[in-house]
Amino acid sequence: MGSLCKDKDDTQRENIFHSRCLVNGNVCSLIIDDGSCTNVASTRLTEKLGLKITPHPKPYKLQWLSDNGELVVDKQMLLTFSIGKYVDEVLCNMVPMEVAHVLLGRPWQYDRDVVHNGVTNRYSFSHKGKKVVLSPLSPSEVCEDQIKMRLKRERKENQRRKKVL
Repeated sequence: MGSLCKDKDDTQRENIFHSRCLVNGNVCSLIIDDGSCTNVASTRLTEKLGLKITPHPKPYKLQWLSDNGELVVDKQMLLTFSIGKYVDEVLCNMVPMEVAHVLLGRPWQYDRDVVHNGVTNRYSFSHKGKKVVLSPLSPSEVCEDQIKMRLKRERKENQRRKKVL
């Protein structure tokens, strides 16, 4: 799911869809992935913003998000987010993931009858009677976001280590 940093290359041929969204006024990273069978929000996002969590009605195990073995998904939340003028809410499973704050998978695409243009990597659909077209970040913007997220994680881990000592 990673994206390689490419200098001055705006092609979307080898990139998954990355964007930014707002959740409770906070800028968050978002990925749309038609290979994912679920919508997910990161544990970090949910905890940091104090979002309301509910028990998952049918807990299940995931393997693909972790190198440490299976992960039990037993919590979910109704996430309200916006991308530009598009405002929506989606039921997301809560998982510890580092790649993005929000990952919209096949359920979101199916429910909104989304069409993906593979050449431009844009998603289009109708929402509340209006046409919505979501455009991806450029590869360099994705790289910048990933570096910022990594640095934040490293700072937080360093602070945690100092508290332990």
